[in-house]
Amino acid sequence: MLAHGSSAWCQNPTFKMKRKLSSIQRPFLLHILGAYRTTPTAALQTILGIPPLHMQLQFEARFTTIYRLRILLPPIITDIQPHDLEMKATGWSTHPSEHFKPNQISFEDGEAYITRKDINIFTDGSKTEHGVGAALCVSTNDIWAYQWFAKLNDNNTVFQAELTALQEAVIYASHLPNHNTSKLHVDNRASIMASSNSKSTNGTARKIFKILLTNPRIKVSWVKEHAGNIGNERADQLAKDATQHGQPYSHTKLSKPHIKGILRKIMLEEWQTSWKNGDTGRKIYNMMPSVSLRPTNWIREDVIFFSQHGPFPAYLKRFHLSDSDYCSCGGIGRALQYATECIYTVSWHMRKPAPNFEQE
Repeated sequence: MLAHGSSAWCQNPTFKMKRKLSSIQRPFLLHILGAYRTTPTAALQTILGIPPLHMQLQFEARFTTIYRLRILLPPIITDIQPHDLEMKATGWSTHPSEHFKPNQISFEDGEAYITRKDINIFTDGSKTEHGVGAALCVSTNDIWAYQWFAKLNDNNTVFQAELTALQEAVIYASHLPNHNTSKLHVDNRASIMASSNSKSTNGTARKIFKILLTNPRIKVSWVKEHAGNIGNERADQLAKDATQHGQPYSHTKLSKPHIKGILRKIMLEEWQTSWKNGDTGRKIYNMMPSVSLRPTNWIREDVIFFSQHGPFPAYLKRFHLSDSDYCSCGGIGRALQYATECIYTVSWHMRKPAPNFEQE
């Protein structure tokens, strides 16, 4: 319930809101790591790979604004228009009583059922460093009768490319004479599953479903990729070529993961700036100058040692829990001193780090 309505109140959180949310998040971070309660919150967040709570809520608020409310975000955040985003479809695409003919969709390897006399259509999608491409090729009686390939937006996903190729394939097959049986061979199970589901949330998959429903002579089967199937290999190569030389295909909109990725990147940049310019947790910053969503594999003892918030004389005196900051050996009782110099911990000593890493 904490995030309820955050899209309304956390678009631009105030300093007071940030402090309040940080105080809510802090106890959970301490319990996860088992750290001393004086350990800086910023250090705990970096060690665990958990962004500040106000940034997480701001991320959700921004996403809700552009994706669900269809409201443009400030240009400083992103210039993507709401109408450029692929919307989630809801409900049934057709009446529940309507369904495919038996064996019209097959998730078994269709390699063994490819016959020369049939119209065999192979589809594929590809994403390389050059971009995203979709392609299909048509074979009958060992003759390549037709091929199509196009270059999608560089920010589209492979799944979108696979669905685009499948959509173009069913459109092509639906325009063939009614007495011809067309067999579509797709190497992506996810696209077949989405296209055969009348409640799919993907708009392209729903269009494919409706075409297949009205054209029972079009059959779709899965084939294993890179298994030596000539048609599949040809479609794969065409899709790769399309990433560089295909005609632009602008009908596919940007996916939900894409806009989330952009907003997540912005959140990480803001978190990095806050971590770099902060005035707490500098001991951890010297070892972990970059933030990440990946947690470190530190155990409780590691956190205590590297943060230097633990049962050390120097720490105890700093927080007025002891009258002296000296170790029994006569040195200043810091974590590094125990690990490199104290005569009572010789068997656990490690090599002393360079002076620039000894900052207190």
